[in-house]
Amino acid sequence: MSDAPVYDLKSGKPHPFHVPHASIWPLTAAGAAGLLAIGTVMFMHKAEWQGFHVGMKGLLLGFLGVLAVMWVWWRDVIHEAFVEKAHSPQARTGLRYGMALFITSEIMFFVAFFWAFFNSSIFPKEAIGFVWPPKSVEAVHAFELPFLMTMILLLSGCTVTWAHHAILEGKQAESVKALAVTVALGLAFTCFQGYEYYHATFPFKGGIYSSTFYMATGFHGLHVLIGSIFLAVCLFRAIRGHFTPQSHFGFEAAAWYWHFVDAVWLFLFVAIYWWGNS
Repeated sequence: MSDAPVYDLKSGKPHPFHVPHASIWPLTAAGAAGLLAIGTVMFMHKAEWQGFHVGMKGLLLGFLGVLAVMWVWWRDVIHEAFVEKAHSPQARTGLRYGMALFITSEIMFFVAFFWAFFNSSIFPKEAIGFVWPPKSVEAVHAFELPFLMTMILLLSGCTVTWAHHAILEGKQAESVKALAVTVALGLAFTCFQGYEYYHATFPFKGGIYSSTFYMATGFHGLHVLIGSIFLAVCLFRAIRGHFTPQSHFGFEAAAWYWHFVDAVWLFLFVAIYWWGNS
């Protein structure tokens, strides 16, 4: 990557920071996110607008809008990094801070879910018989399918680290192979979780146990799916030779996210599947 300085338009003096081009995407993203929020609320409340029942249409329209903005915005960022060589070391540092703060915000979601779970399991209420799990619930056994899913995620953490080392050593073919294995493991985990949900004996609206179980594990499953897509994009970029030992933050961000997903699952497995069901 080129480290050539960028010149300030007013003073004419060089500076090391990347100044992005004027972009419509932040404004468009805000509009799409607002539409998604409004559509979700109207869907949940079965609201109507001028006699028109919004239903799932508004939610899907907002969701598709967010996906479209993500696609074009990240496309521009990749173009800046790979084609324009515009991301200086200082710019890459800023991107790292941004990703670290994003993961921190995601951790706070799971803190809330664990808080709800421990509050309900350590101090079970009279409505569920003062016991946890409730007597009416046949809990998922930790050392059956959940243990297999744990092994899959731990193995995927190893393969994504393998891909990272391959990129650092300039071994493109090896990094592609490792990324392909990681994406396959992520998709396998998602399939097994869908199988687990399908065969679970307690419904989504089955009380506090169902609420805490499905919220925590389901939100994690969403993160696994997002991480798999993230890594699949990195796989496509690796095939095209976008990553070099000196410049590969796009992959690093995906790897950080994936390790975060792995770590959260270990807490979920120990707390919800093992300790919470014993």
